[in-house]
Amino acid sequence: MAGQWWTDDDQLLEVLRDALTSASEMPPGFVEAGKAVYAWRTIDAELAALTYDSAWEGAEVGATRAAESASLRRLTFASETLSIELELTGDEILGQVSPPQAGTVQLAAGADDLGTIPVDDLGFFVVRPVPSRPFRIICRTDSGAAALTGWVSP
Repeated sequence: MAGQWWTDDDQLLEVLRDALTSASEMPPGFVEAGKAVYAWRTIDAELAALTYDSAWEGAEVGATRAAESASLRRLTFASETLSIELELTGDEILGQVSPPQAGTVQLAAGADDLGTIPVDDLGFFVVRPVPSRPFRIICRTDSGAAALTGWVSP
């Protein structure tokens, strides 16, 4: 009889085990959708375009002389309200927000949050160590401005 399954403890435990197992199995599409939604958390930040990369200069110079790999890479990202200047060394990222103002910068690699660093009143910040994988910087100032850089490959 279909209505008497709960009288058998073994059968009840089997049904409960199946329910818990199926609840812990997450469909891959559901996980990807969750990651995509998380990426929208920066929708309020204005995209800052890469306007300068010191690596561009190395490509032009390389044709005329032997170029050694530089120990310092400079990048500038600009949006309507902010510009973010970065200097990448092997050990750290030195950054400045213009116009100078306090706030925070958050580093993200894909959906992973790599940490939030304070920006001082002069717009300076330091990130240690340099992330080992491509990352973005989300800058939020105390005045309410927000900018998101493009991907930076260390």
